[in-house]
Amino acid sequence: MSSALTDLFPLPIVQAPMAGGVSVPQLAAAVCEAGGLGFLAAGYKTADGMYQEIKQLRSLTGRPFGVNVFMPQPEYADPAAIDVYAHQLAGEATWYEAELGDPDSGRDDGFEAKLVVLRDNPVPVVSFHFGVPSREVVDALHRVGTFVLAAATTPDEARAVERAGADAVIAQGIEAGGHQGTHRDVPETDGSGLGLLSLIAQVRETVSIPIVAAGGIMRGGQIAAVLAAGASAAQLGTAFLATHESGANALHKRALTNPLFVRTELTRAFSGRPARGLVNRFLREHGPYAPAAYPEIHHLTSPLRKAAAKAGDAQGMALWAGQGHRMARELPAGQLVEVLAGELATARASLTGGGVL
Repeated sequence: MSSALTDLFPLPIVQAPMAGGVSVPQLAAAVCEAGGLGFLAAGYKTADGMYQEIKQLRSLTGRPFGVNVFMPQPEYADPAAIDVYAHQLAGEATWYEAELGDPDSGRDDGFEAKLVVLRDNPVPVVSFHFGVPSREVVDALHRVGTFVLAAATTPDEARAVERAGADAVIAQGIEAGGHQGTHRDVPETDGSGLGLLSLIAQVRETVSIPIVAAGGIMRGGQIAAVLAAGASAAQLGTAFLATHESGANALHKRALTNPLFVRTELTRAFSGRPARGLVNRFLREHGPYAPAAYPEIHHLTSPLRKAAAKAGDAQGMALWAGQGHRMARELPAGQLVEVLAGELATARASLTGGGVL
């Protein structure tokens, strides 16, 4: 990774931006103070809501941090399929005594307004999910001193990130929790994504910009592995979801290591876009029928998910989690960074000394 970007965070540890209230300023600040790169998630927030969180984070730490932005989504969903799915969810609405949300509540996530804030009040790093910003957007952020990253799930997507002028690509493996950052939502390719190590190797031979590896990373030894494979840093989400500062619902945190939730799956059940979560009742019952319609399905199910959380029912919540969720550790975020750094040092020493990881 370019030395200028690397200098922002001493340790090759990036806290993934987790939308929906998980990546709160307290979490990002703790990671930054410990030597990693903390991130705020602007997804599902207004531009002003994002700005207020940036101000709060700056009051908690003077260290560099990042903000993640969702790319606007094209209109290709089938309204009839959304109506059918809404009918299928009628029983859930009755059960939770909640109304279904309006699927037409907006699809650009306030993108342009957020860009205005980020240009007028520059932050050290901005990353993008669900696509690649235009060269003009990247150049505008560069002019105000911001480093730009974007997620990719294939070598071709990584090439698009490089062509846009981004400083680094976030290579997201199929193991990752939450939404896959695919640039196009193609149902025919559901479940066919690349594992992280294979993806790193292929992206490394495709682009010359640095790689941040993401997907299922929970231990320092895994960080060492992705660094050895060609990444410059590792991005961890599920590992930080269980930390004390995380804004995740307590039910969500406990579910990561609860023996009732033994595996994860990619599903469209909650949002209409492929996302990895713990397999619960809602996912099992509705996942097979959920249409490719993001963010319409996200808006439609939002009241149901909130009602399930309020009722203390984890079986109706979107329990996003990566494949390594059983390895989650309930620690303060800063302490977790220290533990990961220690494990990374041990793994590197073992590699250097010819030992076995």
